[in-house]
This record gives sequence, structure tokens and C-alpha cells, in this order.
Amino acid sequence: MDLSEILIRPIQTEKADILREKNRTYEFHVRKDANKIDIAKAVESVFNVKVDSVHTVIRKGKAKRLGRFESQYPDRKRAYVTLHSGHKLDIFEGA
Repeated sequence: MDLSEILIRPIQTEKADILREKNRTYEFHVRKDANKIDIAKAVESVFNVKVDSVHTVIRKGKAKRLGRFESQYPDRKRAYVTLHSGHKLDIFEGA
């Protein structure tokens, strides 16, 4: 698995904005088979920053229904990446 394939996309919500402002924590959707070490290496190599810690959460997909048929959205893995002091990601800053 290539390091650039681990990070799927950043998460930009109001809760993510609050975390980012309070304690330099950024949220990403990541591949389900990626572990914390791979996620930290991917963030460090892609953004040239120093990662302090990584926490991961698997969010269960919601059930959906169309008529009498039932299916489910896929599960997603989120990574909460905390950076060392003095480091920040410029992709989240408004232009």
C-alpha cells in the first residue's frame, strides 16, 4: 500500500473546525486497512509536518431502505491526527 493512497480526504465540519482551533487536531477519512503508524507516516510525508498522535474510529454505515429492499452504507474509518506545536496544515486555512 502506497502512503499517498492511505488518506482519502479531509473532513471539514463544524466539530472538526473546533478541534482544529483548540488543539491542532485534524480529521481525515482513511482506508479501513490502514493502521496508526501508516496514517502518521502518510500525513508526515504528504504535508511535511510532525505528527504527535493518531486516534482512529470506525463509524458504522447507516441502514437505508428503498421500498421493500434494505441495504447499508459502507463503514468508514476516521483518523484524528494531532500535530506538534508550531505545525499546521495549510489546506484548511481559508483564502
